[in-house]
Amino acid sequence: MVEIVNLRRARKAKARQEKEAQAAENRVRHGRSKIESDARRRENMVNEREIDGKKLD
Repeated sequence: MVEIVNLRRARKAKARQEKEAQAAENRVRHGRSKIESDARRRENMVNEREIDGKKLD
């Protein structure tokens, strides 16, 4: 016999799988590694300190 499949559940499961695949692709495409983000954060902090030191009161 053939297994009965609830079409609504199957459709939602397929949509979840597609959404997860898209999210994984976006993480690879747009994501930064922790090392890169830490380096960027440190660079921004140094730049802000340098700009703040040059401000006139």
